[in-house]
Amino acid sequence: MAVLPILRWPDKRLTTVCSANIADVAALAADMLDTMYAAQGRGLAAPQIGSLTRLFVMDATWKAGTPAPQVFVNPEILWRSAETAVGPEGCLSLPEITLDISRATSVKLRWQDVQMAVHEQTFTGFAAICIQHEYDHLNGVLTLDHLDPAARTTAEKALL
Repeated sequence: MAVLPILRWPDKRLTTVCSANIADVAALAADMLDTMYAAQGRGLAAPQIGSLTRLFVMDATWKAGTPAPQVFVNPEILWRSAETAVGPEGCLSLPEITLDISRATSVKLRWQDVQMAVHEQTFTGFAAICIQHEYDHLNGVLTLDHLDPAARTTAEKALL
């Protein structure tokens, strides 16, 4: 497998809405997992490596123990809890800054795996936050887009 370069803001591909993925994704997903682990991340979306497809990988718990990689092809958030929490989020495409972002504490997700079997599951806690973060990438949304104008200006200056 391969460790791929991760795009950094302000690359325009990071703000592009991705298309549905119907191709064989097993090799791409494996490369993305290798890339995510090498970068010490917990999630990575396809547009972050220049592939404008609806695919992200995640391992919300590997830093605390045994790796549990997950691959999400053509994900769709079906439901978000009304309860939200504000917490720090980092992003591999926005290196060296952490931003406080408000997210739903639970989400219900439908997705396909690499064999294109359909799954649905409700996620809570950090996994729910990570899913929302990566799902945003598939829609061309960065954590910067969740900030008020003054906070965004400050964050952008830190990135330049």
